[in-house]
Amino acid sequence: MQNLLVTGGAGFIGSNLALKLQEIYPDARITVADDFRSGDFKNLEGFRGDFIAADVSRLDWNVQFKDRTFDAIFHEASITDTTVHDQLLQVHDNVEGFRRVLEFAKPNHTPVVYASSAATYGIGSGAMREDQSPRPANVYAFSKVQLDNLAREYARQTTAWKIVGVRYFNVYGPREKHKKAAASMIYQLYLQMKAGKRPRVFKAGEQKRDFVYVKDAVRMTIQALNAPRSGIYNCGSGVATSFNEVIEALNKSLGTSLEPEYFENPYSFYQPHTEADMTLAKNELKYTPEFLPEKGIADYVSNLNG
Repeated sequence: MQNLLVTGGAGFIGSNLALKLQEIYPDARITVADDFRSGDFKNLEGFRGDFIAADVSRLDWNVQFKDRTFDAIFHEASITDTTVHDQLLQVHDNVEGFRRVLEFAKPNHTPVVYASSAATYGIGSGAMREDQSPRPANVYAFSKVQLDNLAREYARQTTAWKIVGVRYFNVYGPREKHKKAAASMIYQLYLQMKAGKRPRVFKAGEQKRDFVYVKDAVRMTIQALNAPRSGIYNCGSGVATSFNEVIEALNKSLGTSLEPEYFENPYSFYQPHTEADMTLAKNELKYTPEFLPEKGIADYVSNLNG
């Protein structure tokens, strides 16, 4: 592991990943590629590697890297804002970016770990398993389904080549501030409560999310390199936590007692429930989340208050 590439490495998960890889492999040459649409240079404070300012869906990879090869590629680059409804832009940039990554990696069978999404499961209830049929409810989710389709096709053509999707659920944690309105609900509620305001959530606060702390998400992403085969693995806490429970945990960490303020949900495509079945990741990646929601929220609040 002397030569690593992280696309989208100035973004939320990508920057946490790049800095963790730098910590684990201090002598490695780590390259980040990002066009700052979903990232911020401030996220890479302390980064010592190479940085390429580029849109990976339009980058000429062979010209940029010439004869250079990587030991692994972590593909985090994506338009991540689910409220972007320009279908051509969302699908082109997300899908073609990944296609270019795969075409570049194919000659040397460079292992690729890429960001999939729980949004591919669509609107449902109960634990979500990797073998479920996708039911994308918006164009962002549709684009991620296409990434999964591409990964399966390329892996089928070359069985010796490892392509692993990490299906992120609701990730939260440090370095998401730049996302503003697209940042996690945990961060949004923290800001409201830190300011002494009642936290606002959709009626009646019992919508549930599988909130996964970014430290766990990064750890599993790195462990995905050791997957026994190409495939897709859920990345969550394995626990569905209601917004009311999040508010309770935030109150505990902040030392407040603010009651939620409920309002009507205006979104028809809103997921009322996400919950990762983590069986496959536990069995094949030997991965178990360290930060269940209450512990993760406490760690995050400590970081935000620090």
